[in-house]
Amino acid sequence: MIIGVGIDVVDVERFEATLERTPALRERLFTAQELTLGIASLAARFAAKEALAKSLGAPSGMHWTDAWVVTNSAGRPFLEVRGTVQSRASELGVDSFHVSLSHDAGIASAVVIAEG
Repeated sequence: MIIGVGIDVVDVERFEATLERTPALRERLFTAQELTLGIASLAARFAAKEALAKSLGAPSGMHWTDAWVVTNSAGRPFLEVRGTVQSRASELGVDSFHVSLSHDAGIASAVVIAEG
């Protein structure tokens, strides 16, 4: 059963400017592994985190680094969650997430489906 759906779109250039203006933001938004990626991939992952929050009803108190995108050997993205995000997912009965990422022409986007 689908419990929630979220979508988000990020302007990559604007996102990069924000990260340059506020360097500490990188560590608040991303895990160490994510920080090794290029700006378009970071923007897509930020979109995924926003879409994830929306799929969970956008509650306050969730930590950005309690969710991250990993890819399998074929390049398919998956969401990993822990802590505050896992607590909210469990509260809603979510036992899996589906995520799709894209970045092209200066725009990064993500869709997340929360399923129980």
